[in-house]
Amino acid sequence: MARLQRLLRHLFAPSSRRRFPADALQRITRAIVDGERRHRGEVCFAVEAGLPAAMVWRGVDARDHAADVFARLRVWDTEANNGVLLYLLLADHRIEIVADRGFDGRVSDAQWRGVCQLIETRLKAGEHEAAVVAGIEALSELVARHFPRAEGDADVNELPDDPHLL
Repeated sequence: MARLQRLLRHLFAPSSRRRFPADALQRITRAIVDGERRHRGEVCFAVEAGLPAAMVWRGVDARDHAADVFARLRVWDTEANNGVLLYLLLADHRIEIVADRGFDGRVSDAQWRGVCQLIETRLKAGEHEAAVVAGIEALSELVARHFPRAEGDADVNELPDDPHLL
């Protein structure tokens, strides 16, 4: 029964574009660009309304799929291994943060969870854009603590800043 309910949620999930219209995506891009001015990391945002039916039926969960998205978007492909993916799966009401190995031992699970809780609070209030922008700002703060941009650092953008609607 639970599998069937989840399948129906994914089949009838609200469109990502409805939750994040073009003007909201521009403001999210701006938040990523502004955050990356303060650090040498790379922050990516991806949102997906629902998974394909076959994946849901096989039991693929949001965390595993976020790891696949992290790889597919090449968030791991940064010189300092300091890419971070903020992933939303709307049908499951899941927020996942996948960080590259450069953050191992630097950022605790509790800190990542804190960012997720911040986003969750705003999402529950129906503030989708504000939730993502606040999450990106919080992620940028964490990245800046561990990979600050020093004066004279080249402004190298290793990954696109535009949100990914999957």
